[in-house]
Amino acid sequence: MGRTNSASYKENIVLVARVGANAGQMQIGNAPCGVTDNTLVIDAKEWNYYIYYFLQHYNLNRLVFGSGQPLITGGMLKRIKVRYGCKAERNNITRLLCLIDERIATQNKIIEKLESLIKGIYSSILWKDYRLVSLSEIFIERNERTTTNNQYQVLSSTAKGLYRQSDYFDKEVASANNVGYKVLRLGDIVLSPQNLWLGNINYNDAFKIGIVSPSYKVFSIREGYNPYYVSCFLKTPKALYEYANASEQGASVVRRNLDVNAFMAICFPMPNRIMQDRISERVRAINMKLDIEKQVFEKLNIEKQYLLRQLFI
Repeated sequence: MGRTNSASYKENIVLVARVGANAGQMQIGNAPCGVTDNTLVIDAKEWNYYIYYFLQHYNLNRLVFGSGQPLITGGMLKRIKVRYGCKAERNNITRLLCLIDERIATQNKIIEKLESLIKGIYSSILWKDYRLVSLSEIFIERNERTTTNNQYQVLSSTAKGLYRQSDYFDKEVASANNVGYKVLRLGDIVLSPQNLWLGNINYNDAFKIGIVSPSYKVFSIREGYNPYYVSCFLKTPKALYEYANASEQGASVVRRNLDVNAFMAICFPMPNRIMQDRISERVRAINMKLDIEKQVFEKLNIEKQYLLRQLFI
């Protein structure tokens, strides 16, 4: 998005991405704007909002063609037949969907504020001038292995979190024979040595037991440290910076080889256990609030999709 000295349009218009990865994506323009030739413009005056929501129901992505440079054309849009009722009905539909969109936007702002609050806590409270403690003092490497095939559920550690492999990939991608896989227990830390610098390190607070790839590193947390507090600083920007310094460029641009000794020598500021517990309790409460608000956000979007299906039959 850029800026222009003169606005091509000054009223509400429907903007459709014409080419590229976002081809078929839409936005309603409600402020004076200029439009490039990579964008298709629908200007049907008082019909604009109705058409905007109708096309969301229609799903323009099904018209996009081309793998190298995805594209949608104006001719395609002109051939779409829009179903509609009387003016009062159209106004009621757009009014309802506008209210839903406003509520979704408000919910998104709530989530952004909570995420900003958590980020502020992580960058200020967690990195105060506490006693520095190395990861070798906090972690104990575990090397428990499976002895039978499919002994426990297969888990995948990613930069986004820890998941059941069948849920994350919609299928099992592990080897058919997973004997010798590492066992991950509740409260353990798991990381990918090749992708640690990207944030692939996770605290297991969701699965009682599971198994992960033999290439992963698994650690338990020593007594005397609050596991949740430790998990809080594992993906902070400062932590990722330290992981990158402890990793060397591998054969791939994405994959790097972790120097385990350098990793274990990384130091983090650590308050006494009482302070760890207090901070953890507060951060956990905010994270729980964030999870609830994200669930509300998802339900609002599900409700909107339901309304789109029902209102444009």
